[in-house]
Amino acid sequence: MKYRTKPVIVDAVQWFKPGDHPNVQPYESPGVRGFGCIETPEGLTLVAPGDWIITQGNGDHRPCSPDIFSNTYEKVEE
Repeated sequence: MKYRTKPVIVDAVQWFKPGDHPNVQPYESPGVRGFGCIETPEGLTLVAPGDWIITQGNGDHRPCSPDIFSNTYEKVEE
């Protein structure tokens, strides 16, 4: 049997720097610059420049790498 994921519409914003999304906070560590972090149900998660921030139907935010995003989502014309 084969299965396909159900179509789900999400809000998404591509993140490049602090200020691009209100829920992404700056993250700096020795040797790590230009990243952010976001609170997810699993805890703080790093956000790399170019990652998409997906807002799920329940209000949770999750980062998604550009390659996975482009293979999983397509733009919805409103």
